[in-house]
Amino acid sequence: MLNNVTLMGRLTKDPELRYTTVNQVPYVLASIAVDRRAVQGREKETDFFNITAWQATAEFMNKHFTKGQPICVKGRLQQRVWTDNQGEKRYNVDVVAESVYFAGFKREDAQNSGADYAPDFDPYAESAAA
Repeated sequence: MLNNVTLMGRLTKDPELRYTTVNQVPYVLASIAVDRRAVQGREKETDFFNITAWQATAEFMNKHFTKGQPICVKGRLQQRVWTDNQGEKRYNVDVVAESVYFAGFKREDAQNSGADYAPDFDPYAESAAA
């Protein structure tokens, strides 16, 4: 069986560090916005994904990442199922991050260039094909 996902996008909010009630295991809740390639004649669309990271990965995200920063997340999909207050069964799919990577300049490099982060690389852009 195979359950791998790799996403690159921008954090939509600062990672939120929490701890489990049992054993105080650290975890982070975050979300990222990932742009989809624009279909000819239409504007690009954006998908939003909830991210959960545990232990060292959670602490790393909390320490080094902030809202708006580009991030690459590698992990797996996990479905949650629950029953709401009206008795309806609900489903949600989250990304459980196993590793995260910087996807732009470091802050000090960005300050030297005058930009916040490296510009996004779009492999589908016409200039990338040239």
